[in-house]
Amino acid sequence: MAAINYASKEIYFKIVYYGPGMCGKTTNLQYIHSTLDSERKGNLVSLATEGDRTLFFDFLPVDAAKVHDFVTKFQLYTVPGQVYYNSTRKMVLKGVDGVVFVADSQYRKMEENLESFRNLEENMNEYGYSLDQIPCVVQFNKRDLPGVAPKYYLEYLLNRRKTRMHTFDSVATSGEGVFPTLNQISKLVLHKMDNELKVSS
Repeated sequence: MAAINYASKEIYFKIVYYGPGMCGKTTNLQYIHSTLDSERKGNLVSLATEGDRTLFFDFLPVDAAKVHDFVTKFQLYTVPGQVYYNSTRKMVLKGVDGVVFVADSQYRKMEENLESFRNLEENMNEYGYSLDQIPCVVQFNKRDLPGVAPKYYLEYLLNRRKTRMHTFDSVATSGEGVFPTLNQISKLVLHKMDNELKVSS
């Protein structure tokens, strides 16, 4: 989970963008990276393949607020969407502090959304993680395209847990919904860490 450097008074949080192939995970990070001031961002590393724009991960440290006198930094990752890269998906999830599940809103992508969400739960379970314990938000992306499912249907398919997750409509190519999604998962992760530090102190 969160990596704490007591010498430099820094906490590093890992947020993973998860979802099916070509749903907009990489587009989210590209928009965030292009919008942030240069002093608040590191290099965006992207490895592309023929079948999927992200083979391994995108990495972006973001300077953020302080928690108990510690400077907080976020490391943003994406996972490859293709099923046959599952070992990489699982590896990227190791030590995760928060998850953004990016769903493609088009009706024809519902099966891929469900398969990817089940895969997320399975991979997290292998590490002993649970979406009941790890903060998670859901982004319904590509809301500008024809043939998108209504939000209530997406909620029914992907947000039926006892503890309902925050959901956001988005058009990642234009930036709509990108920062509200990031801000919410960041708040949830920081709140969880704040509570943990209070208990341990």
